[in-house]
Amino acid sequence: MRIVLNGWFIDQLHTGSGQYTRQLLKQLPRVAPQHEYALVVPHKNSFKIIDITADTDFQLLTSNTHASRPHSNFRKLLFEQSIMPRAAQAYEADVLHVPYWAPPIRSSVPIVVTIHDIIPLILPQYRGGALVRAYTQLVSAAARGATLILTDSDASRSDIMQHLRIPADRVRTIYLAADPEFTDHLDPIDAKRAALPLRENYDLPEDYVLYLGGCDARKNVETLLQVYTWAQDVLGENYPLVFAGSLPERHDEFFHDPRIIAKQIEVEDVVRFIGRVAEEDKVALYQQARAFLYPTLYEGFGLPALEALACGVPVVGSNASSVPEIVGEAGILVDPQDARAMAGALIAVCTDDALHDALSERALKQAEKFSWEKCARETVEAYENVKQLH
Repeated sequence: MRIVLNGWFIDQLHTGSGQYTRQLLKQLPRVAPQHEYALVVPHKNSFKIIDITADTDFQLLTSNTHASRPHSNFRKLLFEQSIMPRAAQAYEADVLHVPYWAPPIRSSVPIVVTIHDIIPLILPQYRGGALVRAYTQLVSAAARGATLILTDSDASRSDIMQHLRIPADRVRTIYLAADPEFTDHLDPIDAKRAALPLRENYDLPEDYVLYLGGCDARKNVETLLQVYTWAQDVLGENYPLVFAGSLPERHDEFFHDPRIIAKQIEVEDVVRFIGRVAEEDKVALYQQARAFLYPTLYEGFGLPALEALACGVPVVGSNASSVPEIVGEAGILVDPQDARAMAGALIAVCTDDALHDALSERALKQAEKFSWEKCARETVEAYENVKQLH
């Protein structure tokens, strides 16, 4: 089989689609070398087809793609709807895989599309202006013409079936994974020693509860901070909240500035805002946390929770959308609007060593259920199923 993938996001590793595309491409030639794989990347006003093998240098590929890519929304739409189908046909592909929610409306090659979530259809704040809504309508219509839809969780699968009106046999759940570096564990003493530069660079306390994520509406930073109105007397001194991630430049209906909220509810003394964290520092940042606080309202998958689990860190947070699928029994999950219940769970995890250690052990076992190799194997099965249908 010849499989061609849309590579629009291959050089944008700060996005989930970029990370997914790269991790999948690293594994596909290894788990199923009997097939041929190619990536279509934007190149000036046209495209370039790059053969992908187990020896592909993704760092070089990323830099070359970034240097020659167009950046306008029109160019992106043109790439998705016109260039990709032509490239797939030129490659004589058996399957065209679009690894994010933007399949072409017409293609002579069977389409597999990965829809990580359908947030604009679920949450009103994310629907954007007229152009964004028109784009959402276009890709929704195009998705109905795909031979097979892949998604990251059963929760997302259910949403896709309901809101896009796709039959169950055409939507398949294939779980993602954390980067393999999150599963490399040091002895606790060595880990603390290795984390010393991290503590200095980010001015971290000795022990802490971690949040790593965004500040947009679905991340529910109000509840995150309200947890400490209930927990600060018990945890504030010994386990302050470290808030990691880029802070918004505005405070409105879509972006909720946690610094303003923390001051309003008087928890600013027990919260440390450390800003954006370099990718190479994330593993150590997770590993040194006592717990990971994750009160999100909606996730297609919930990668930060899985990254925490892979580092042996218990998750305290939301029982909404896909989070229970990812966390399993390796954390304590409650109603995302119930800050008091979440605070009680966090206090228990931080102060009860036996509970913490049991959840930490479960976290490592839960994380082992997810791997990029498994994701790639199941994706190959999907390609082969599509080939059989045609």
